[in-house]
Amino acid sequence: MKFGISTFITDQGIRPTALGPAVEDRSFDSLFIAEHTHIPADRRSPYPAGGELPDIYYRTLDPFVALSAAAAVTERLLLATGVALVAQRDPIITAKEVASLDLVSGGRVIVGVGVGWNREEMENHGTDPSTRGQLVDERLMAMRTLWTEEKAEFHGRFVDFGPVYSWPKPVQRPHPPIYVGGGPAAFPRVAALGDAWLANSLPPGELAPLIEQLRATAGRDVPVTVYAAPSTPEAVEGYMRLGVERVLFYLPTKPEKESLEWLDRLAEVAARFH
Repeated sequence: MKFGISTFITDQGIRPTALGPAVEDRSFDSLFIAEHTHIPADRRSPYPAGGELPDIYYRTLDPFVALSAAAAVTERLLLATGVALVAQRDPIITAKEVASLDLVSGGRVIVGVGVGWNREEMENHGTDPSTRGQLVDERLMAMRTLWTEEKAEFHGRFVDFGPVYSWPKPVQRPHPPIYVGGGPAAFPRVAALGDAWLANSLPPGELAPLIEQLRATAGRDVPVTVYAAPSTPEAVEGYMRLGVERVLFYLPTKPEKESLEWLDRLAEVAARFH
């Protein structure tokens, strides 16, 4: 089983140029970073975890800028969005950003995607929350077309363009892997458009029946990565028994010194299972 790190990179925490090498040097294989373009001051959508929305949601760096900075100072680390909010992103620009990062990193990108939960945030991008799932599906299909076809075009209800030329193409063929976040409602999207399921912070006992449900929906064995997984040895052992491909330990957003100390503790847990 592989081990990675999931975190929020903000203007108040460790810089990506320090975080990337620190994650790589501790033998983690990947860095997944969250995205929020902004948080509306007039909030109505409840925070999914309950309580007040943490400050980190207000302060995230653009994920492709942050991952490009990390790419420049690492050699092996997989660079992932966890997750890119496709419902809030222009697909042509996003396809360009992903392909550019894949090129400059030498083919190390994972595209973690989600539909989002903050309705006010997506509304500011012109997205109707009631149709965001369909919108995301079309944008993902359009992005795959842009990555794989020399002269690309797409005609759907929400996305309509082409024929167009768009370079660079990603280094990875046919395109960087797409990890689809979300619960059971996202399983048809995983089956149709995903290379893996990005499960959000589920303990092994809750994850097991969902993996079976996913397999039944997809008709195949879908790789699973667990975002913000519990970092106890007991939990890791449970994930291993389930055949989880990767667990992502959560790194709180702290200044550099504290972040490195926290990474050391997480690396000690991971080292027990290498």
